[in-house]
Amino acid sequence: MWLRVAALSFGGPAGQIAVMHRIIVDEKRWIGEARFLHALSYCTLLPGPEAQQLAVYIGWLMHRTLGGVVAGTLFVIPGVIAIMTLSYIYAGWGQVGVIAALFFGLKAAVLAIVLQAVFRVGSRALKNRVMVGIAAAAFVAIFFFDIPFPVIVVLAGLIGYFGGRSGSPLFQGGGGHGSGNNKGLAEADSLLGEVLPDHAAPTVGKALRAALVWLLLWLVPVAVLLATLGTASTFGQIAIFFSEMAVVTFGGAYAVLAYVAQQAVEHYGWLRPGEMLDGLGMAETTPGPLIMVTQFVGFMAAYRDPGGLHPMLAGTLGGLLTTWVTFTPCFLWIFLGAPFIEVLRGNKALSGALTAITAAVVGVILNLAVWFALHTWFHEAHRIRAAGLSFDAPVLSSLDPWALALSAAAMLAIFRFKVGMIPTLLACSAVGIVLHLLGVT
Repeated sequence: MWLRVAALSFGGPAGQIAVMHRIIVDEKRWIGEARFLHALSYCTLLPGPEAQQLAVYIGWLMHRTLGGVVAGTLFVIPGVIAIMTLSYIYAGWGQVGVIAALFFGLKAAVLAIVLQAVFRVGSRALKNRVMVGIAAAAFVAIFFFDIPFPVIVVLAGLIGYFGGRSGSPLFQGGGGHGSGNNKGLAEADSLLGEVLPDHAAPTVGKALRAALVWLLLWLVPVAVLLATLGTASTFGQIAIFFSEMAVVTFGGAYAVLAYVAQQAVEHYGWLRPGEMLDGLGMAETTPGPLIMVTQFVGFMAAYRDPGGLHPMLAGTLGGLLTTWVTFTPCFLWIFLGAPFIEVLRGNKALSGALTAITAAVVGVILNLAVWFALHTWFHEAHRIRAAGLSFDAPVLSSLDPWALALSAAAMLAIFRFKVGMIPTLLACSAVGIVLHLLGVT
């Protein structure tokens, strides 16, 4: 089942979370609406990829630690395979025309899928005018004023905390027992039910064991690598940088990618300007977590500085090392913190904070959809900085009419005719290749 979720998860975290919700809550009915949103809110607070962490959380909640390991691992396997394959092609053959054309069509379709995810998540999280207001304020703050995502999360959490503590129903998530269909699946009607599973009860002993096991799995390979090759080697730099990234990059996959792009291009020189966007295009249009683009970064870094190995072998090892130090900490955050978060699910103040954070995330996802539209429909954008504002505006003369038309067709197919995600992606990729063969794009 988790391979199915991963294989259908295109379009970044918004699309992945929407797919997960549809399968786990709507189809499988494993957990209820409120529990899903509660888990999502917690994962949003963590450094690293929230979609993969949510998979670990739900797998752990349903089937203990082994369930979390299986869910989190299977969730990344399609992305590992897809990005590794495309990295081989990119490094060995460069910009292949047909591949670029396929990406062109896929990106247009992914935009429609991200917008669908905004509506899907928003329809369940924005239950009242206060939540709508928080989402709108988050969008304005991050898009027009470039306020960092962690600041938005903290402010939304404080508003929700005090609102929930006051007992206001406006700050309580829907989907509880006795709620109607308009609030999603009730906990009592889910497979897990309303009762906290025995294995989810938090204890200091379990927390310490989880911390010890996952810290060793994460850091021992890094320590061995540094002791063997040193900190100046490319592999040592990859291990250190992406381990640091796993701790400091709050705000989900897109926040991670902004940090990685700056460091990989400007500081380490692993990628040339523009190549990070190529990698992002690969990750956006392949299944699995969007953060798999970091594997591409690690691959290219080691490929260009193989240290005596064959470049392709070095790239493979660099990509796999990046994936290891990126995702192993995610298991640590969940197995260490989720039991304490789950037992506090009925706490009104905490529930209010997490509900408000989820609403803010909707605004942030909308910001990402707008950003993606700018860079899909236009070849150029410039930064506006005036009167405290700081945002990207398109250069209208750089409009790509074919990209706009293809995105509009994808939106019409998804929203009006209810065409599925995979048929839409396949159709748009086929159109992209046809346009390339005709010499239009």
